Amino acid sequence: MLRLLRHLTWAFAVAGATVALGVGLMTTVSVVGRAFFKSPIQGDVELTQVGIALAISLCLPWCQLRSANIVVDFFTQRLAPPRRRLLDAAGALLLALMCALLAWRTAAGAIAVKQAFETSMILGLPMWWAYASLAPGLGLAALVALVQAWMHLARRPMAALEGAA
Repeated sequence: MLRLLRHLTWAFAVAGATVALGVGLMTTVSVVGRAFFKSPIQGDVELTQVGIALAISLCLPWCQLRSANIVVDFFTQRLAPPRRRLLDAAGALLLALMCALLAWRTAAGAIAVKQAFETSMILGLPMWWAYASLAPGLGLAALVALVQAWMHLARRPMAALEGAA
């Protein structure tokens, strides 16, 4: 199961990086078009907002899997390993709950926005797409954090999840 989770988070991260690269290229073309031809890409700001939000949500599970989030351990670095492990488990569990809540609310928001027929101002794109696209990445990040909390409590090495073992 850990191997599947690694592969899935990696695939999400590659998709997120691809989206971010596409947004970067689109922004470059739009800025050049605006500066030299007075013809920017219509709706570039809308597409950038949605694209970067999507890229972040897709990359979040990989970041969590690699324990690449910022950890402020100034007060805990001198604690005994069992206590640090317990705090790490609590932090992972809290993150899992937060990401699960965000995934649920973005999915619920997508349903509400779809029922309201809300669209973006310039391009007229259905806004529910934007909300719905965030839920899978947030849900996978919640799953990764939940597995990490379990591994901390079970005293299993994180290297087994990260793929280093």
